[in-house]
Amino acid sequence: MAKEKIVLAYSGGLDTSIILKWLKETYDAEIIAFTADVGQKEELDGLEEKALATGASKVYIDDLRDEFANDFIYPMFQSGALYEGQYLLGTSIARPLIAKRMVDIARAEGATMIAHGATGKGNDQVRFELGVAALAPDIKVIAPWRLEEFRNDFPGRAEMIAFAEKHDIPVTASAAKSYSMDRNLLHISYESGVLEDPWFDASTPENKEMFLLSVSPEDAPDEAEYLELEFAKGDCVALNGEELTPLQVMEKLNELGGKHGIGRVDMVENRFVGMKSRGIYETPGGTILFTAHRKMESITMDREVMNLRDSLITRYSTLVYNGFWFAPERLTLQALVKESQSNVTGTVRVKLYKGNIIAAGVKSPVSLYNPEIATMEADPTQAYDQGDATGFIHLNALRLKVAAGVQQQNKS
Repeated sequence: MAKEKIVLAYSGGLDTSIILKWLKETYDAEIIAFTADVGQKEELDGLEEKALATGASKVYIDDLRDEFANDFIYPMFQSGALYEGQYLLGTSIARPLIAKRMVDIARAEGATMIAHGATGKGNDQVRFELGVAALAPDIKVIAPWRLEEFRNDFPGRAEMIAFAEKHDIPVTASAAKSYSMDRNLLHISYESGVLEDPWFDASTPENKEMFLLSVSPEDAPDEAEYLELEFAKGDCVALNGEELTPLQVMEKLNELGGKHGIGRVDMVENRFVGMKSRGIYETPGGTILFTAHRKMESITMDREVMNLRDSLITRYSTLVYNGFWFAPERLTLQALVKESQSNVTGTVRVKLYKGNIIAAGVKSPVSLYNPEIATMEADPTQAYDQGDATGFIHLNALRLKVAAGVQQQNKS
């Protein structure tokens, strides 16, 4: 009788390497390792060999970067999503894509189970499993870190390292590692270890080696650099006159933003599971794109459409952060967001300088900004009669006057 198959989200690090071996022994199953290339670069080197040597029967390493940029990063950026006012959702937005591809592989391979190495304290367990629930409710999910028998076997990193050495599992790990990181096309996140102390200053020269995508603003060039971003219906389609794919846009913006020390965030955020956690993020390209997109909207988006879309930013961001990318409410919001972007077309010019993105110009063939109407000089269009403002103010002041009168009567 054929063994059951389990598709494992595999990174090649200590945790998922141990989990691969543990799953194979515990479930007597065939393990199919899956790694999504969402922009980890050199982290992918040698992963296939590692997985096979650890006991995987088959390995998928799929380049999902174009799909990630086209179908996940760009739609999210159209929404103006920003979690708790700071986080551009770099890790959050990659998880539904990984879950989607895991389901595809499970279907193709006839696997009945999917496994991941996310801990029972974090957000990723929720994101992976809500994605699977929405796409393949019949597939069982195994989360070893939530299983008591697994935690009993591996109460800490020292036991995991010892297990790896005993079974000749090819991992590079140290019990003294000071933090963990997660990298993709949109960002790198750093957390745990020394970073769990919110008073720890990661911006000092002594800690600059931690950052991989950006230089510190102090070390950025002394000369500013101009950049023009061209948008079509809310999407950036060209940089400095060169047409690029979404993937190419993200790669180029990461390079430019990193060069000028842009996009670092250090925050304490609220995890979906209830606790607060401290994370440090590098999002150089995403920060430029977010800022330029907002600038483009300023002259092309109707005021009330913008107010409506902006009123949904917190809701949309929370849905992405909490793992509800495939939920009907996120899909419904996305339809509204897409419609709101129908007029967001034109060019934004910014100046990059020592961690700053400085507005340097914006233009659009469908601009709603009319300098002849906005001018403080005589309006040649006669579209606006300043005298009309008197009645406008009187009407808006009426409820304030009524309330003030009532309050004065109650005081007397």
